[in-house]
Amino acid sequence: MNRFKAIMFDVDGTMAETEEFHRRAFNEAFSHFDLPWHWDVTTYGRLLRVAGGRERIRHFVKSLPDDRLNLSDGRINDLHRFKTRRYGELVQGGACGLRPGVTDLIHRARDGRLRLAIVTTTSRDNIHALLSRHLGPDWTRRFEVIVSGDDVPNKKPEPDAYHAAIHALGLPAAGCLAIEDSRNGLLAAASAGAPVLITRSLYFRDEDFTGALEVTDDLTDLSDDFWCDPDL
Repeated sequence: MNRFKAIMFDVDGTMAETEEFHRRAFNEAFSHFDLPWHWDVTTYGRLLRVAGGRERIRHFVKSLPDDRLNLSDGRINDLHRFKTRRYGELVQGGACGLRPGVTDLIHRARDGRLRLAIVTTTSRDNIHALLSRHLGPDWTRRFEVIVSGDDVPNKKPEPDAYHAAIHALGLPAAGCLAIEDSRNGLLAAASAGAPVLITRSLYFRDEDFTGALEVTDDLTDLSDDFWCDPDL
């Protein structure tokens, strides 16, 4: 029998290595709005510990030694809208594929009557840009529940998104496997009572994943035994 009743996917880093496309889109947005910033890989890796694009921008501005630049919420929203649109264009171009094993697991889950959900801090626009490109225009039919960063008051590592998804699924948290790539995601899912599978990603592969049910490099590494109930 199946060990789990549902699988809850994070998106960025988990379903696809999207972060370099996000970083490029942020930098293009800064250039478009004549802001003198460029986030290199190290800087962006540090900022990824802050969940949410708008929140990331606010955190970065507050960290600057020159406090004369104070972006209003409206300005940040404009900047983020441009970034989101540009990210969508980059991903729709096809350069960002899904990570190994993701598509196969989605198909296997549906065949095995496992319910599917998406639980992410990214926006619905970003989810659509990625998954419509790789799963087709009717991709939403594959996922019973979709909880994005737009849908809850507090983003990961707070458990709000996972609480919302588990409630919508109507299942015990212990039967809903969360697939994540970051410690923030691990903390969010575990706080909601869900077991967590970590699939290491580019930016978070060296984080502390203590408490995860399993840690793997990608979803192709898992044996069939992982999905079976160990008590049966």
